[in-house]
Amino acid sequence: MIAKGTTVEVISRSPAETEKAGRGLAAMLRERDLVVLSGPLGAGKTCFIRGMAVGLGVNDDEVKSPSFTLVNEYHGDKWLYHFDLYRLKDPSELYQIGWDEYLLMEGIVVVEWGERAEGYLPNKRIDIQIEIVDDQTRKILITLLNS
Repeated sequence: MIAKGTTVEVISRSPAETEKAGRGLAAMLRERDLVVLSGPLGAGKTCFIRGMAVGLGVNDDEVKSPSFTLVNEYHGDKWLYHFDLYRLKDPSELYQIGWDEYLLMEGIVVVEWGERAEGYLPNKRIDIQIEIVDDQTRKILITLLNS
């Protein structure tokens, strides 16, 4: 597992490598872990989450970004609750969709556009920043906070 406060850097040169990084992280996740992803449009956040889902036993065809519903639920070996906050107008909307309840449920919560929930995120979480280096290359920074 990643030591608290340590940042691990992964370089991905394809969507398949980004998914592989997500599968690798999934193997280390425990019930009630929170994974928060940030990065620009097209960086590969959903691709990384698809890898996580597959690593948790979810069929990859099921994984779609919940841009219009804000949250999708997937059941594999563990539940995966996939939030996409891109269309969130105000962070207080999180309470209308049961944010606090999701954080207490058995399973893993993963959030795209996590920076839009600033102030509503627990200190104990895994932060993932995905940066676009060029058309094919991504830099994935994984940091474990306050565990």
